[in-house]
Amino acid sequence: MKNHLLLLIVPFVALAKGASAAEPLSFNRDIRPILSEYCFACHGPDENHREAELRLDDRDVSVERGALVPGMPEESALVERIDSSDPDLIMPPPEAGKQLSPQQREMLIEWIRQGAQYQKHWSFEPVPKSVSIPAVNEQSRSWVRNEIDLFVAAEHHHRSLKPSPEADKGTWLRRVTFDLTGLPPSLGELSDFQNDNSADAFEKVV
Repeated sequence: MKNHLLLLIVPFVALAKGASAAEPLSFNRDIRPILSEYCFACHGPDENHREAELRLDDRDVSVERGALVPGMPEESALVERIDSSDPDLIMPPPEAGKQLSPQQREMLIEWIRQGAQYQKHWSFEPVPKSVSIPAVNEQSRSWVRNEIDLFVAAEHHHRSLKPSPEADKGTWLRRVTFDLTGLPPSLGELSDFQNDNSADAFEKVV
């Protein structure tokens, strides 16, 4: 089994080393959502539903139980379980009706290789600190309008995504009006907005 796991893990790790060196995986952003969706129901904070006395929400317990061996995914029971084809061993179990995608499995493996670091939930973290504003790249220059867009553009680049086409004014007004009032815009409001070509037309509507 261990040799089989090495064959699965080593090629991915070799490919991932370059990307991980640039930006380590974030527990809160990348890993917690996977564990919460697929693992915490049986291996989380609820002791009434916990199986095998394993808490994957607690790093110390996970390491003590051998589920995680930081830096060594090939030795981690978590990896053995998520890569197993045995219905009695694979996690999540078949009866859960959930299955990790190949990308999610690879992310968990790479996270363990990087040291399986945990973070507190964002609500328990100290006040956020100032961060450097990402530089705009050529592909994003046409739609970036403010500093928030720069962070969105950087994440798009990190995930190899492209932004959706910009909504037309009628669609935009309908979305904004529903968000702010719970009602659709009137025909008069729609006409006024579509005929307003000023630079602050959007701000005036809001």
